[in-house]
Amino acid sequence: MKNILVVVTNISKYPNQERATGLWLGEAVHFAVEMEKEGYRIDYVSPKGGYTPIDPHSLQADQMTELDWKYYTNNDFLNQLSTTLSADEVNPEDYDAIYYTGGHGVMWDFPNDEKLQSIASTIHENGGIVSAVCHGSVGLLNIKNAAGNYLITDKKVAGFANTEEIALGLDKIVPFLTEDELVRRGANYVKGEDWSAFAVADGRVVTGQNPSSGGAVAKEVIQLLKL
Repeated sequence: MKNILVVVTNISKYPNQERATGLWLGEAVHFAVEMEKEGYRIDYVSPKGGYTPIDPHSLQADQMTELDWKYYTNNDFLNQLSTTLSADEVNPEDYDAIYYTGGHGVMWDFPNDEKLQSIASTIHENGGIVSAVCHGSVGLLNIKNAAGNYLITDKKVAGFANTEEIALGLDKIVPFLTEDELVRRGANYVKGEDWSAFAVADGRVVTGQNPSSGGAVAKEVIQLLKL
């Protein structure tokens, strides 16, 4: 059985704005369902452990699919999100892949979490897969490989596009723009159409562009897990 580690945020509110944030629900759901179809086991981890808030904007009717509602009304799934592991409790040797979910909250607690970086680096060095979607790609910014270089340097990487952030009117609210920061780390940033599903795999690094892309990332990860 393959074991997958899904990373979620602990941030429930923009530090600089009277606005709620948290996990973008669909980015967890549409990845998880593909993994579960293959019989893979998922654990959820957050920087501090415990409860992960769900971004209320991701629960609006125009954002929710039938699948999202199925998971959102599943107590076992919600209990997993309420009792996530902390990074301290995770043994990276137990996992074949790590997946960073998004939601704007991750901009504040993913990039500089050295424990999560160490977990992801070890999984990758062991031949596993490092993956992310949307703003979750900021979790990859400071991961380094065994040689001490940024993992995403010279790799094709997707993440929330500047044009998408500007369209939401949040480009001046977030601490940095995901696309810009990926480029600063030497990544070869790639994207599809705004708001459309888009994922790219480069070696054992798999990334998706936006909230529509969780399932696409999962399918790329599954292909690699089957090699």
